[in-house]
Amino acid sequence: MKIAIIGAGKWGQALYHAYSQKNEVVITSRHKKDIENFVSLDRALEHKYIIVALPAQIIREWLKQNFIDRGQSILVASKGIETSTGAFLNEIYSSFISTDRLAYISGPSFAKEVKESLPTALKISSTNLDLAKIYADTLPDYIRGYIDSDVIGAEVAGAYKNVIAIASGVCDGLNLGNNARASLIARGLVEMSRFGKNFGAKIDTFLSLGGAGDLFLTASSTLSRNYRVGLGLAKGKSIEEILDELGEVAEGIPTTKALFKIAKKRDIYLPIANEVYKMLEGKEPKESVSDLLNR
Repeated sequence: MKIAIIGAGKWGQALYHAYSQKNEVVITSRHKKDIENFVSLDRALEHKYIIVALPAQIIREWLKQNFIDRGQSILVASKGIETSTGAFLNEIYSSFISTDRLAYISGPSFAKEVKESLPTALKISSTNLDLAKIYADTLPDYIRGYIDSDVIGAEVAGAYKNVIAIASGVCDGLNLGNNARASLIARGLVEMSRFGKNFGAKIDTFLSLGGAGDLFLTASSTLSRNYRVGLGLAKGKSIEEILDELGEVAEGIPTTKALFKIAKKRDIYLPIANEVYKMLEGKEPKESVSDLLNR
């Protein structure tokens, strides 16, 4: 199959490596990169099957400025909630392209390990299961592909796990122990499920690869950018310092702000996300831990 990948960051390049095993794949980004099969955006958009791996916060503007609907199908590889509006990515994309031509990838997938061809399992979600199957079946042999139709569940889980990962990094940065981290992640799973239920997500989704699978991974390893954000907060570093050290986007930061706004508007109880928001705004991490334990 001929596929174009838009976005040549670590995740975009990892997906390029993965899908190139069985398919003819090209890749593009805003800035020219010395990558095999790098093409112009115009040429990439001519492909029938496209994978978009751009930061969630720029998706709407990118679509407005660049996307031309030629009947393409898109696999969304971004994770996050738009901070300015509280919109989910499926709401943004569906303003530009028919929902039956949209699919979403989720599951435990550090870019570094995908690029090293290490085994994992991923899920493709779409209201069009035939499309989901196409993207799942063309994954390489080292990735087991599953499909389902719960788009909103996959989106919520993929975005929310980054927020819990920040909290988990704080937990480990304060040397609170394995018990504390396990408790935090477990309650984080409950919290993201509660949030998702408010938007019609299926509870089973949060126990799947895109929910628990991705959460356990992202909230327990220094390969996770968002986990490293939490480690930095625990050491008293400013957000500016942390992002400067990371040198890349940490989607959990804007997603936390979006969750805070949504929870306030819809009166949803999100104690962990709320404390992460307060820490990002300057609250002492030890004080947040104390408030979580004693709420």
